[in-house]
Amino acid sequence: MAEEGRGRVWHTKSTTASSDDAGSSTATPRNDEASRSGSSGFKTGTINVHNPAVSYGRIDPEIEENVLLVKSVPVEIPQLDHRKELGCDSDDDDPDVPGKRRSTSAASRDLSSAHSSPSSSTDTSPLLDLPSELIDAILAWLSPLELTAVSLACRKLRNHAYSETQWKRHVLSNLPGNRITSPYPCKSWRDLYISHDPCWFLTKHKLWFCDRELTGQMIIVRYDERRGCIEGYQLVATRSKEGSEPWLADKDVHIHHFEATVKLHLDKPILQLNVDSLENLLREKSSSLAFRRFFSEQPMRISNGTDPRFTNFLLAKPLSKQALAGRMANDFPHGYVWPPPAVPARHRVTGQPAGVHPLATSIDYTRSTAAMWQPRNRSEVSDQIFRIRQWMEMGPPTMGVHIAEEVVTYSTLDPVLYTPTAEKPWRGIWVGDYSGHGCEFLLVNQPDDAEENEKPLTRLESETEAEFQERFLHKRVYRGRLEAIKLTGDANVPRGEYTFVADDLGEDGFMGTAREPPFEGARVVKSKGHIAHMGFYNDRYIESQLLLLSYNRLAQYWVGFGHISFFERVDIDQFLVPK
Repeated sequence: MAEEGRGRVWHTKSTTASSDDAGSSTATPRNDEASRSGSSGFKTGTINVHNPAVSYGRIDPEIEENVLLVKSVPVEIPQLDHRKELGCDSDDDDPDVPGKRRSTSAASRDLSSAHSSPSSSTDTSPLLDLPSELIDAILAWLSPLELTAVSLACRKLRNHAYSETQWKRHVLSNLPGNRITSPYPCKSWRDLYISHDPCWFLTKHKLWFCDRELTGQMIIVRYDERRGCIEGYQLVATRSKEGSEPWLADKDVHIHHFEATVKLHLDKPILQLNVDSLENLLREKSSSLAFRRFFSEQPMRISNGTDPRFTNFLLAKPLSKQALAGRMANDFPHGYVWPPPAVPARHRVTGQPAGVHPLATSIDYTRSTAAMWQPRNRSEVSDQIFRIRQWMEMGPPTMGVHIAEEVVTYSTLDPVLYTPTAEKPWRGIWVGDYSGHGCEFLLVNQPDDAEENEKPLTRLESETEAEFQERFLHKRVYRGRLEAIKLTGDANVPRGEYTFVADDLGEDGFMGTAREPPFEGARVVKSKGHIAHMGFYNDRYIESQLLLLSYNRLAQYWVGFGHISFFERVDIDQFLVPK
């Protein structure tokens, strides 16, 4: 759209302000208009599919050669300190951390003073003299492992530590949005907790996305009270309405219709941990502690008769700071670190080069790197990442040939990143329209501002409620950076990469207010879209504009391609309770 044409659509600022905006256009959305295929020279399971229901006002991005015809714009991706942002705890296992030394020495001092106190000469601990209600209240502060340790002290503390109230609380704390009422099929809440320990973090974090090929996959993990199992299903989205139409304000721009239907693919579970697993059966047959050893990998009996593959669930060990140093500074695939640098994360691991590297099907590679990412004990286990190993057996069980092994790594997101607030209302999980690629899921992240100690904005005595809301929008909402990161991707711009970014929602990025249907009243800010050839080759950013339609709906105007696509917020909590 020409400058004068753009002025007819947006209520813009003054001439001076507009020229300043043009000079500071450094936002970078990512246009992911591409096809599903792997990098050149390697076989993948995706192809470039034309969508006949839509059209483009200018350059057709579904034609691979047209990507080079769009003018690119410079972009700076800030090196955000995600460790500081999320309170990274990758040093928790480091014995040299000063905090840990202090806590250990403090515990030693407490123990020694307890032995020297007059009460230590008695046979009964003062703790046991407390009323039962106080003992239960004290034990309520303990973790499951600490509660188990207390149960070994004496019969009275064991009775308190085995209380159903204690273990029900621990189970429900890992089931957000799913308040189950019975420990069925187990006899007690404690038995239920033990049956799925240490895998309760799967349901606690509920949302997981993986590094499978370039497209990735997103799953929702939940607990099914009817069967007593932890299950994970792929989250999929389809367009219930397709097509496009010219924009009345500019006939060279086409608006793509988008009404997404999001659901779980219940016919094919990705993850299924049953209460009657092999490990639990061994525990039931023997009370010996030898059968309670740590298992970092366990088989899954997935009820899917059409899939001939065997599937194992694997716990993961996060990489240390030393192992991560310098690896994520590389270009894609970022040293095969998962999740990639664009995604804020507490833990990162070595991913598998599935679909983008000839080692993707190498069993030797998988086994040679196992020592780097396979935990040897509970203290090394990450609650942010897990893996799924799949393979096929050709021939009889005892003489079969092990082929086509694949290891997929799943990571979660800190709830802070996708939980909207009054000042960060666009944070969340979104689904977007990518034409021939179909629907893709995004994380819309609004990083925290530098002003961490800002005082809350209060209403003045002289202003009305409407005036206060307007002032709140301009001072606390319309500011800072907005970045859209793909959780699932395509063969052009893959999962874990930016799809578009807006450097500033405030005055520096403000272009105007839309005055033509169907976008009347929407704030329009500068952004940059990410595009690339198939295999994420020759990727770059192009000029685009972000339309803030509401807190649940966005639109992205890809200027060079001449089309507008939509994005909608996804409520993942609706999938947490089986129906």
